[in-house]
Amino acid sequence: MDTVSVQEKKFNKLITAVSIIVPLVVAILFGVKIPNVERLGFLPPIYASVNGLTAILLIAAVFAIKNGKRKLHQKIMTTCIGLSVLFLIMYIAYHMTSESTAYGGEGAIKYVYYFILISHILLSIIVIPLVLRTYARAYLGKYESHKKLAKITFPIWLYVAITGVVVYMMISPYYQG
Repeated sequence: MDTVSVQEKKFNKLITAVSIIVPLVVAILFGVKIPNVERLGFLPPIYASVNGLTAILLIAAVFAIKNGKRKLHQKIMTTCIGLSVLFLIMYIAYHMTSESTAYGGEGAIKYVYYFILISHILLSIIVIPLVLRTYARAYLGKYESHKKLAKITFPIWLYVAITGVVVYMMISPYYQG
């Protein structure tokens, strides 16, 4: 077995573990409330902005690679992963110090909101292993399989980033001061 295959197997085990552990930890921590801690109500617009920046950078990364700028593409994608981790930390911190906000819209818009929210949540779980496997393939120099998987990963990740902003914009009028 060549070195790449051994490394890829190690990456795949780690990616599988992370892909299971992260959503479980988020779900558990979502239910934990830290008492007597100042509410972190300033975070939602910041982490929504992080999602927006991620979406912009994902598109920039595609332009970079299509123009043969592999190093720039790599730097942008690494930044996107870092931004996603930053988002996750802020999201958890906010929900550990603040009560969930109920959506106050009525009529058809309420169904639109919940469709966007639920699809955003489900796809944000699905995109974790996709992003990590896509990144690992590039890291290992398996560019053809990276490219194939990226064609699946990119639109899902972009949807998650954009709908994160949309969800924030739709619920922000209902946040408690």
